[in-house]
Amino acid sequence: MCLYYTKIQLGSPPKDFYVQVDTGSDLLWVNCINCDNCPTESGLGIPLTLFDPKHSSTAKTVGCDNEFCKDTFTAHGEECKPGMLCGYSVKYGDGSSTAGFFVDDNVTLAQVSGDRQTTSMSGNVIFGCGAKQSGDLGSAEQALDGILGFGQSKTSLLSQLASSKKVKKTFSHCLDGGKGGGIFAIGEVVEPKTKTTPILDDQTHFNVALESIDVNGEAIKLPKSILEFGKKQAVILDSGTTLAYFPDDIYNQLMEKIIAAQPDNKPLTVQKVFKCYEYAGNLDDGFPVINFHFENSLLMKVLPHQYFFKVEENAYCIGLQNSNIHSKGLDELTLFGDLLLSDRLVTYDMENQVIGWTDYNCSSSIKVKDENSGNVYDVGTHDISSAHYTCNSQIVFGLFLALVATWLIN
Repeated sequence: MCLYYTKIQLGSPPKDFYVQVDTGSDLLWVNCINCDNCPTESGLGIPLTLFDPKHSSTAKTVGCDNEFCKDTFTAHGEECKPGMLCGYSVKYGDGSSTAGFFVDDNVTLAQVSGDRQTTSMSGNVIFGCGAKQSGDLGSAEQALDGILGFGQSKTSLLSQLASSKKVKKTFSHCLDGGKGGGIFAIGEVVEPKTKTTPILDDQTHFNVALESIDVNGEAIKLPKSILEFGKKQAVILDSGTTLAYFPDDIYNQLMEKIIAAQPDNKPLTVQKVFKCYEYAGNLDDGFPVINFHFENSLLMKVLPHQYFFKVEENAYCIGLQNSNIHSKGLDELTLFGDLLLSDRLVTYDMENQVIGWTDYNCSSSIKVKDENSGNVYDVGTHDISSAHYTCNSQIVFGLFLALVATWLIN
C-alpha cells in the first residue's frame, strides 16, 4: 500500500517536518515535545522531529478566546476562561487518533521563482501540536511527523495562507503510481490543462457528482441512495486514503465484472476482504477498464493496473472495497483514494469551486503561474514540495476521513 508525503518547515529557525498530504481532513498538526506515544523513529528511513514551541522564537500558544478556536470549537460546551489553551482532537476512520493543543508559528514553503528554481515563502499559520497519538499514528512502521490537511475549511493551512493574501486557494497533486513520488503544488497549474467538474456544496470534503459507471462499455446500475446532494450522487476525493470504496450494490457489480474476465483463474481472499490473483501477464491485457463519468462530461478512465496493487512478484489484489467494512453509517459512501487518483494531475480550485484532472506522466514536469509576476515557470518533481511516497505489501487502511473536535485546556 502507498503513502504520499511531503516536507514543510515550521518555526524560527525553520526545521524540517515530513507530513502526509491529506485532502480528506483540514488540520495541519505535527508531533510535539513530550508527546505521549509519538514514534521516535520511522521505518521510512526519514528523520523524525518533535516540534518544541520553546525553541521557536516566533511560536505562540493559542488561547480559547482566539477566533480560530471559536471557529473550530465543537466540544462539550466548556466555558472559556483566561489562560485556557485551545486543544484539539482528531479521530480517523482507521481508529487512530491525535490530540494536543494549537500553536501559532511560521510555516516555510518552497515558492517557484524561475524555471526549476525556488525561493522560500513563509507565513503565519495556526496548527496542532500533537501531545498524544494512538493507533497507527503511534507506530514506527510508516511514521511521519504529522498530517497536512488540505480540506476546504477555514482552519486548513491553505485557507489560512489565502486569507493573508499569501496564496490563492487552489492546489494540485500529481502522484506517480509506478515509480513513486510526484508533485504537490499550491497555486495555478497552467500546463497540462484539465477539464473540470463542480465541487458539490459540502464544506467538509471534496465531493464531485458521479453520473454513470461502465466496465468495458457495460453499464453499472447506480442506486439512488448514494450520498445524494439534491439529485446528484457524490464521490469524495481523498488523498489520505489509499483504496477506493463503493456502496454494496456498486461494489458487487464491479467485482462481478472484474472476476468474470478471468473465469479460469479464481481469486484468493486475503485478510477476509481483498480479492487477489496470481497473475504473470500484463494486467491491462487480462482485466477490464472501468470508466467513471462525472458532471460536465469529465471522464476518469481507470486501467486495470490502476485499480490493482502489487503485494509480491506476480501477485496482485484489487484495490476496490465495500464501504461498509470500515464502520456503520458509511455503507453509502463512495470515495476515491490515491490508488485511483494516481497518474493524473488533479486540481482543486476553491476560488472557482471546481475540481479537474487529466491523465499525466507524474514523473515529468508541469508549468505553474507565479501570481505576483504573472510569469509561467517549469516545475519538476524535485523543484517544489514533491510528493514522496512509500509502498509495502502489508495492508494498511488509509486515514479515511477525519472527525475533529476542539476543547479547552487549563
